[in-house]
Amino acid sequence: MEGSPRPRTDGELVAACRDGSEGAWNELVDRFARYVHAICVQGFRLAPSDAEDVFQDVFGKVYEQLHKLRDDDAVRPWLAQLTRRTCIDKLRASSREVASDDFEPRGMDDLVGELDDALTVRAALELLPAECQEILDRFFARDESYRTISEALSLPPGTIASRISRCLDKLKTTLEDSYAPVRHVAG
Repeated sequence: MEGSPRPRTDGELVAACRDGSEGAWNELVDRFARYVHAICVQGFRLAPSDAEDVFQDVFGKVYEQLHKLRDDDAVRPWLAQLTRRTCIDKLRASSREVASDDFEPRGMDDLVGELDDALTVRAALELLPAECQEILDRFFARDESYRTISEALSLPPGTIASRISRCLDKLKTTLEDSYAPVRHVAG
């Protein structure tokens, strides 16, 4: 990872999109695709086809309305709100008789907060050395055992725990130095 450019901040990415960079647009969609999808599926429990429709609608609106965003760094909460409204519109269209207060699931703010935290941790993880990215991804995201990681990385099993601990310390420092407080990070 040394020598590779640091990932763009959300604000830098939005600014590049406004400047017409197709690569930046693709990066923006890639960065927030899982976030939008999770709000649709986990938050609103939309069927896969409805979630796909909302996903397309949301990114269509983002493309058309990005110039209206007042603070480039606020793209994540703006996207969350846009996704919520689009999900509610989708639910209204499919069920006209239900009162609008019934559309927003309880706990949506908690879910969006957790998704925000996950994106923040993922961005911080990308700033770590490749070795740390791999070992933390294998242990936490893929839920691999010490033995499996040990075999894959050709390291003694006893080394895995200490590497995970050191890499978590690096991740914590990166989060503290680079990002707003994150509520759900182990540390």
